[in-house]
Amino acid sequence: MKEVLVTGGLGFIGSETVVTLIEHGYHPVIVDDCSNAKEAVLERIETITGFKPSFYKIDIRDHQKLHEVFKEHSFFAVLHFAGFKAVGESVQKPLEYYENNLGGALSLLRLMKEFMVKNLIFSSSATVYGNPTELPLLETMERKEATNPYGETKIMIERISEDYVKANPEWNVILLRYFNPIGAHPSSLLGEDPQGIPNNLLPYVSQVAIGKRDHLTVFGNDYDTPDGTCIRDYLHVLDLAEGHVAALKKIEEKPGLEIYNLGTGHGSSVLEIIRAYEEATGLKIPYEIGPRRAGDVPVCYAGVEKAKKELHWEAKRSLKDACLDAYNFQKRNPDGIK
Repeated sequence: MKEVLVTGGLGFIGSETVVTLIEHGYHPVIVDDCSNAKEAVLERIETITGFKPSFYKIDIRDHQKLHEVFKEHSFFAVLHFAGFKAVGESVQKPLEYYENNLGGALSLLRLMKEFMVKNLIFSSSATVYGNPTELPLLETMERKEATNPYGETKIMIERISEDYVKANPEWNVILLRYFNPIGAHPSSLLGEDPQGIPNNLLPYVSQVAIGKRDHLTVFGNDYDTPDGTCIRDYLHVLDLAEGHVAALKKIEEKPGLEIYNLGTGHGSSVLEIIRAYEEATGLKIPYEIGPRRAGDVPVCYAGVEKAKKELHWEAKRSLKDACLDAYNFQKRNPDGIK
């Protein structure tokens, strides 16, 4: 079994990817400081897979502690998920985002260099495309200035990775630009479990669905879209997790540096998501229209042909599947993962 280091492996996307890695015969080793995740996730991974990954509760910026992890294992590759991720919060706390996200990536790269681990898959984001002027968004398009500090950290880490591969051509780095992951594991044991008020749409809708919150606030209905609400490319988190396994297989071909969009290739508006959720669950989701939110772009969806062709990957699960899985997870875990 090939050992793979997974930073942020107890988070929403990281934990789903750990499960998928185990199911495909990899041996994930998790590093997570639990600033936005819970240790209880580890037991749930074991319940689903029958395998308990090694886990280290450390901040990846702690060079000495992360050094010990590299010393104890022989990693084939690193999957780097760890980082602060709330767009709105990044606008309010830019220094914290730059310090955490850039500091973590640099610490990781230094140790990968020291221990000759030459394969990296990085969780990037559609935010690197900035405010789109043409759609769908393609990997060949120029990166623009992001609309928020969170996005800027993704752009900077992409650039650092590209520069490092230029200087060290024996390295292989795959930058996966995620669009909008939603849903949960069908077991309802793993899902998006935000601390405090959810920043993302689906967890908020799910909390309204179970009566934890009175209503959803839709941020703006005056955008230049068919129904006035923002359009995003929503994909099931399990499809996203499978994209990482496809990227690991690609890395065995020693591709150098590659970039792939992971999305469905089409967008859904906020109101369409609410309708899909209502259809999937049979529940009514009360909502009201509020002002626009800083940093939001009107429309964003992926061109996915490159991932289909080169990774042999595409999103298979429906919006309805994702909504139902998200609801079932929230219903089973009304106060989050314990």
